[in-house]
Amino acid sequence: MDYKDYYKILGVDKNATKAEIKKAYKRLARKFHPDVSKIADAEEKFKEVNEAYEVLKSDENRASYDQLGSNWKQGQQGFGGGQGGFGGGGDFSDFFDSVFGGGQRGGAGAGFGGQQQFQRKGQNIKQTIHVPLKDLYTGVNRTFMIQQVESGAHGQNYRVEKRLNVKIPKGIEPGKSIRLKEKGEPGLNGGPNGDLLLKIELDVDLKFELKGKDVYTNLLLTPWEAALGAKVNVPTPTGSVGMNVPKNMQTDKKMRLKGKGFPAPVPGNLYAVIKIVNPPESDKAEEQWQELAKQFDFNPRT
Repeated sequence: MDYKDYYKILGVDKNATKAEIKKAYKRLARKFHPDVSKIADAEEKFKEVNEAYEVLKSDENRASYDQLGSNWKQGQQGFGGGQGGFGGGGDFSDFFDSVFGGGQRGGAGAGFGGQQQFQRKGQNIKQTIHVPLKDLYTGVNRTFMIQQVESGAHGQNYRVEKRLNVKIPKGIEPGKSIRLKEKGEPGLNGGPNGDLLLKIELDVDLKFELKGKDVYTNLLLTPWEAALGAKVNVPTPTGSVGMNVPKNMQTDKKMRLKGKGFPAPVPGNLYAVIKIVNPPESDKAEEQWQELAKQFDFNPRT
């Protein structure tokens, strides 16, 4: 059985700080995570990195490991005596079990403590859900198909799709995340599950565009409504609102509905952008347009 150089596995110096060790662990854990890595032996590398970090992240465990050194076989029987952060077992190497496992320790208080101390919270899972703008206006409970991680009979983890009811808070901004406690990956040796982080993104919406806290929508007017003025209904994410259109409105002019934008302590505004739409072609319409053209000496291009 070969000696495990945990510093070499993490790629850090023996004098590395706790922050440097943690940074190295996170980088390597991401690199070798079996769910994302394409490297052939990623799963074994991932286990090695986890094992190294479990030993080196604790000052007491690290000091005992350093004291033992590469002559671990000579000092193996007398190793321990602390209240470290883990005990034997787990999905670790024979070296780990031989040095830190209960079979090598003797008394109940020896070694690195009991099995219950070697618990670790499971990893968080991040996913994106797409939500209609109207749901962010009002808040709602919705059901999504969510990927979750479960433990198999032999300790392996696997992903499953489940229906999960999620409360969408009113006014949560796109790009923010909802945290669902302990809905992430299972913990180690009875440790708590990680959390599920659901990032909010907007569903595609053909009627509304969100810019910051303001919402924009097109308001379609006939030429005579734009010229004469009219009372019309303006669409909003939560229903239509009546609005008086003044005379002589031009295409791309904006009309503001104050406070009807995205909900917030200071809500945004909703802007109705005027778009003038001609009626369908017909002989009668053409005749009337020609008659109207004779009445005006007007050229918008001059």
